[in-house]
Amino acid sequence: MNHNYLIPANSKKSMMILGFFTWIDLIIFGVGCTITLTLLLLFNDKVAFGTLLLILSPALISAFLVMPVPNYHNILQLITNIVTFLFKRKRLYWKGWCIRDGE
Repeated sequence: MNHNYLIPANSKKSMMILGFFTWIDLIIFGVGCTITLTLLLLFNDKVAFGTLLLILSPALISAFLVMPVPNYHNILQLITNIVTFLFKRKRLYWKGWCIRDGE
């Protein structure tokens, strides 16, 4: 066997739907599309371009949030990690070789 091992590059990808989405992602996208379709049915007259962008914004925002990006699952996970890093209380422990020099 020559001691060659095959290690999957992304083992969590098999736990996701279509290799990209979790159930929460699909729910977010589904709710955004449902709200957009409802608004399109309510405002079926000819509307201005700005109003059309407002009507389409729930689907566009939800699609942006669940869009896959490299090194993160998606934009929603990236935003969650940034907010957690910036606002969560951090406690750093010193474990260096000169820990007794400070006393």
